[in-house]
Amino acid sequence: MSTNAHPIPTLADVLRARERIRDALTLTPLTFSQTLSEITGARVYLKFENLQFTGSFKGRGARNRLLDVTPGRGVIAMSAGNHAQGVAHHAALLGLASTIVMPANTPFTKVARTRALGATVELAGRDVMESAVRARELAQERGLEFIHPFDDPVVVAGQGTLGLEMLEQRPSLDTLVASVGGGGLLSGIALAASGHTHPVRVLGVQSERYPFMADHLHGRASSAVAGSTVADGIAVTQPGVIGRTVLAEQGVDVLVVKEATIERAIAMLLEIEKTVVEGAGAAPLAACLEHPEVFAGREVALVLSGGNIDPRTLAVVTLRGLANQGRLNRVRVELDDIPGRLALVATIIAEAGANVVQVDHDGLGSKGARSTVLDLRIDTLDAAHARQVIDRLHAAGIRADLLPW
Repeated sequence: MSTNAHPIPTLADVLRARERIRDALTLTPLTFSQTLSEITGARVYLKFENLQFTGSFKGRGARNRLLDVTPGRGVIAMSAGNHAQGVAHHAALLGLASTIVMPANTPFTKVARTRALGATVELAGRDVMESAVRARELAQERGLEFIHPFDDPVVVAGQGTLGLEMLEQRPSLDTLVASVGGGGLLSGIALAASGHTHPVRVLGVQSERYPFMADHLHGRASSAVAGSTVADGIAVTQPGVIGRTVLAEQGVDVLVVKEATIERAIAMLLEIEKTVVEGAGAAPLAACLEHPEVFAGREVALVLSGGNIDPRTLAVVTLRGLANQGRLNRVRVELDDIPGRLALVATIIAEAGANVVQVDHDGLGSKGARSTVLDLRIDTLDAAHARQVIDRLHAAGIRADLLPW
């Protein structure tokens, strides 16, 4: 099936793409996770696409599409980061000049990395869809070839090679899970799975703030307001025609997860698997955590689609994760302003097996002129351990409270 403006790719296109790009992309590992399997109740395998040279799966579709560009012609794309780096890197390898239009609020690290890979970067628009308007204007003005990140059949076929790889690495898989924004990756995986030796369920995942593909497939009007999201790589308000068509034809469903669950998944992958994954890449694990009944007992591959997360975002997510587990705590202590009281607090906390990581002393914020306030951050094993620390301070006659974050 195809639409007039958007030819719909087929399994044959995905198979052809694998041969075209095989030597230019990394065969990333598919690894069993014992710990995540125990947590989720499924047999969980992780596909580490964050280990690609550009940090995401996007180079697959970009490479396949760029092979069709006339040598010497310039190309242009819009992207929040991953497609940008995929196009920039592979365009440079193929001797093509590239221009990328990125949203004005794109993290500095992604802008710098895209430029370092050889692209000219212009910042325009509040989101990717507004950037697309400017990219098409420049394509028309300068005679550049436009490389769409997801609504291009050749790009989709390239992304689908990821599905072929997973099923070749582990033929017994019965469920493949990937995040979805515009639908290029998920529709490519669905095409790849359609030719497997046994039925394979393909599921997409979206943030609650950008559930537009899920809404479309379920035929419901969206009440989402969009806005900021930790999964900026799938922050798409207008899913692609190809994605909508292929996912509907292949019977693919899309789950919606909370922002907090995506943050939790990022932190878990960092701590348990020792791997850095961006929000879009962590969304499949978030789906297992939030919808365990869907995956229980199944053999599941989760696509860690990218690792290009802003370092400041990663730091915030990590610290918030520790706080939610009760392992990093804010404690306010009010002391009589006499010698030795601070030392006593430190001793009690140490004897309780906790660790002070930060101290803020405010002699003016107390209720009395002869008292002082300490705001502490302490490491503990969990929330129960934090409560034990507070109880020990109370037993010593010290006024102390746990504060919310």
